[in-house]
Amino acid sequence: MNRPKYINEISKVGQIPEKELEDLAPVMQKFEFRSNDYYLSLINWDDPNDPIKRIIIPCQEELDQWGKLDPSNEKKYSKMPGLQHKYLSTAVFLASDTCGGYCRYCFRKRLFIYPEQREVLTDYQAALDYVRSHPEINNVLITGGDGLMLSTARLEELISSLRTIKHVKIIRIGTKLLSYDPYRVINDPGLIKLVEEYSLPHKRIYFMLHFSHPREITQVSLEACNRLIKAGGILCNQTPMLRGVNDDPQVMGELFNQLSYMGIAPYYIFLCRPTVGNLTYAVPVEEAFHVFQTARGMCSGLGKRAKLAMSHAEGKIEVVAMTDENIIFRIHRAADPDDSGKVFICRRNPSAYWFDDYREILETIHHQDLGY
Repeated sequence: MNRPKYINEISKVGQIPEKELEDLAPVMQKFEFRSNDYYLSLINWDDPNDPIKRIIIPCQEELDQWGKLDPSNEKKYSKMPGLQHKYLSTAVFLASDTCGGYCRYCFRKRLFIYPEQREVLTDYQAALDYVRSHPEINNVLITGGDGLMLSTARLEELISSLRTIKHVKIIRIGTKLLSYDPYRVINDPGLIKLVEEYSLPHKRIYFMLHFSHPREITQVSLEACNRLIKAGGILCNQTPMLRGVNDDPQVMGELFNQLSYMGIAPYYIFLCRPTVGNLTYAVPVEEAFHVFQTARGMCSGLGKRAKLAMSHAEGKIEVVAMTDENIIFRIHRAADPDDSGKVFICRRNPSAYWFDDYREILETIHHQDLGY
């Protein structure tokens, strides 16, 4: 298989029984479906609880009432359509409005529900001018959607222009195509040449990958990752912790280990944002911390680099530690620089899915109080 066939209608997935398709009809009226024959081939259709199926095939529980369309208030940080500036040193370009597959737990599914909310960057020059006028921005994330769904010509247009801005040192491309469609890399030598040209010894191109389960790491995806690494790209991985996919310490530990063997840094494990349709995939904070810590215990130091965090409206809040009675959070990346490093000690709440569910904050410690 060299060019996967994309499928945008759930009825064309031949392995799904007619009765199941009928049951999924209300879900399909609200949320879109997209996959391809490569990724669907990874599913064990004889296993009703197959983790790959769980990632990509809709389920009725997506209609459970829970969450918001924009739980992290991304709109607040949008400077123009398709450009976000939440963290002082980072600009985000939502340069693509599609993906190789639609993850059922997507936190930006608002873009696929309401066409009028499709926020995609079209005015490249205005975005580049914004970055150029903000010297505090030293890295730019090209994402969407999926950054590698852009043509290589489009990527080069963006990347070559960013390389003319002296204060932009890091360019990141957010993508799940190394899981969904690694042939995007293998079939495009032009992409490899692009990485070779613009990922420089003193300012690299990073690929922020999205492997959620070890079975997504195939010989094809391994080859695609290796080509990017040999071209000079730096590869990191992030994934949410997902109920029925990777909420098992053995699975998460194996994922960390395989990534470290491949030379890919485990970067973030995210708690599922409280987004509409996501309750069935979410894992409570304290359970997730237990899974995360147990998984890390199975790894060398290189496999332990990930942080367990949530992308909150106020920043990336890391889950740091837990005692019998309390749980400790730290603002790892703050929207307001004055909040950077702030620590919260809260009374434990086993039913909490999000920081806002912790009503009893026992103590707040500012970074100045910690001596840095």
